[in-house]
Amino acid sequence: MNRDEVLKHVDHTLLTQTATWEEIKEILDDGIKYSTASACIPAAYVKQSAEYVEGKLPICTVIGFPNGYSTTAVKVFETKDAIENGASEIDMVINIGMLKDKRYQDVEDEIRQIKETCGEKILKVIIETCLLTEDEKIKMCEIVTKAGADYIKTSTGFSTAGATFEDVALMKKHIGENVKVKAAGGISSFDDAEEFIRLGADRLGTSRLVKIMKNSPDAGIGY
Repeated sequence: MNRDEVLKHVDHTLLTQTATWEEIKEILDDGIKYSTASACIPAAYVKQSAEYVEGKLPICTVIGFPNGYSTTAVKVFETKDAIENGASEIDMVINIGMLKDKRYQDVEDEIRQIKETCGEKILKVIIETCLLTEDEKIKMCEIVTKAGADYIKTSTGFSTAGATFEDVALMKKHIGENVKVKAAGGISSFDDAEEFIRLGADRLGTSRLVKIMKNSPDAGIGY
């Protein structure tokens, strides 16, 4: 797999609290230049970004981010607002405490409500694997599948650890056939990116791969 093919799986991401419009614009320009799957940016920049890219790049944003403990009503409103502003992909964070309380139906109902709000737009469900037991990860694969979401995603990148090969392999094994996997958090090399894809990840959340390309003398020639 060459680098251009890997980049087609990348949600080129900037979600730091200090992100400025100039920095967001750079993410958008690079996303277009390197044909990434999307740009994943803060909700406050979605409308401006959607207008700026003029359909050349899907805009992704995050809901209930990064802690996941907003009420379902708030998450649904955030989702509706983001889509009205031009987002075509939504990455939501589950209520982790609710999962640990074994309120599985409540977790599923929340995901389902947000997916209904998304309609045909893509919904990715962040489960924050570094905070879960293996049994909880497997349970979330089942819940995400039943709730009708499009992706299960490893991490926010804002907790104690990011994506691991083991978690992606586990998720791929336990999700339903209509669900895909997104690995995010700490993906810093093309070798790692290729391994995540080999293990079953369809999307990768990172900004580092584009940075590698920009610093490469061979950038853009598709090697």
